[in-house]
Amino acid sequence: MSLYTRRVTLPAITPLVLQKRVIKVFSEDGTSRALEVPNDTTAVNVCQLLIQKNHYIDDQNWTMFEQLPALCLERIIEDHELVIDVQSMWDMEEDCRFCFRKYYAKYEFFKTPEDYFPDFMLSYNEVNGAANSSDTLKMFLSTNTYPEVHSYLYVSEKGKKSWKKLFFVLRRSGLYFSTKGTSKDPRHLQFFSDLSQSNIYMLLSARKMYGAPTDYGFCLKQGHQIYQNYLRPQQKNDLNGLNLSAMRSISENSLVAVDFSGHKTRVIENPTEALSIALQEGLLWRRKSCGRISTHGGSPTSSQNAKLNIAVHMSQPWFHHNISRDEAQKLIHQQGLVNGVFLVRDSQSTPKSFVLSLCYGQKIKHFQILPTEGGGELFYSLDEGHTRFTDLTQLVEFHQLNRGILPCTLKHYCTRVTF
Repeated sequence: MSLYTRRVTLPAITPLVLQKRVIKVFSEDGTSRALEVPNDTTAVNVCQLLIQKNHYIDDQNWTMFEQLPALCLERIIEDHELVIDVQSMWDMEEDCRFCFRKYYAKYEFFKTPEDYFPDFMLSYNEVNGAANSSDTLKMFLSTNTYPEVHSYLYVSEKGKKSWKKLFFVLRRSGLYFSTKGTSKDPRHLQFFSDLSQSNIYMLLSARKMYGAPTDYGFCLKQGHQIYQNYLRPQQKNDLNGLNLSAMRSISENSLVAVDFSGHKTRVIENPTEALSIALQEGLLWRRKSCGRISTHGGSPTSSQNAKLNIAVHMSQPWFHHNISRDEAQKLIHQQGLVNGVFLVRDSQSTPKSFVLSLCYGQKIKHFQILPTEGGGELFYSLDEGHTRFTDLTQLVEFHQLNRGILPCTLKHYCTRVTF
């Protein structure tokens, strides 16, 4: 019998923190991109990668969402959350996915706290006394005591279709409801939920899916880490030293802007330059289109102008063809109730006219855009012909700079969301 030894080289063990996983991220139009990311990748890291890959302008509104389409639920994934941790919580049988899109109210809680702290919903104790909205926000973030938030909420018991209207009180220790009217006596307050570790989902199509008395629900969620996420972009886009090259797209099929005007073609990497060139080319295309129509029998008729106007605005991201008033309101809700969020749609009540749906003061207002003729040409107007525009694109561009009869300028357009 003989003995022998054999040297075996074991494969190197990659530390868990450096291992990579594959995630799939959907955009507004339903298309998806597969990304290979390290385990320590946060939601803001993924946003920055997709902004760079798609040559988007980083305006601090790009947001990661966790969606549950079958249940019509979605929630914002906070910038500091690890996407792999979120994915690991999914049940294999559940229909869950990541979505990447703009949400204009992402940090509105810190920008306009007065919208979230109406006086009739607050109760101050003797220590704090009365305070304005800005002071109230500081109390929530920097002290151990803060005012109570109270209001009515509708609640559905498990297994029942009926909804009850109860008086709720939000305290630092959790959410409570009163068993006796609006009484806040400790004897009448029953503990409902601890929100400190809860994920807050937004309920979409609540009437249709769950027979709820309203279509949307909301809950206040605040914390120091979320506030730091808000402060970080104000200072500098810092990814904490993370190298974006560690993350890569498995399918690099994104479109890039290319300049063909010189002797050699070049890729336009500056998003601002690409946007400027696109606008110039769009205006040039419109002039050429007008010229082509004019060459056939002199000046274009109002009918020809109408066809040209349709060709122009149908390609605009803010225009939504053949959607209802309710669908428009749902779309604006999904992308944030911030002043200046808007879209343009066909009017369902008046043929050949349009509607501008605009958010202002956390409410959605609708303005009729009526066609009018003058000098054999077709124009569009928001103020019964006092201010006229040759097409919808000109109307929108004007009101992006000037308020006119609107309560505010047009700031953020809504894109269609596939959900």
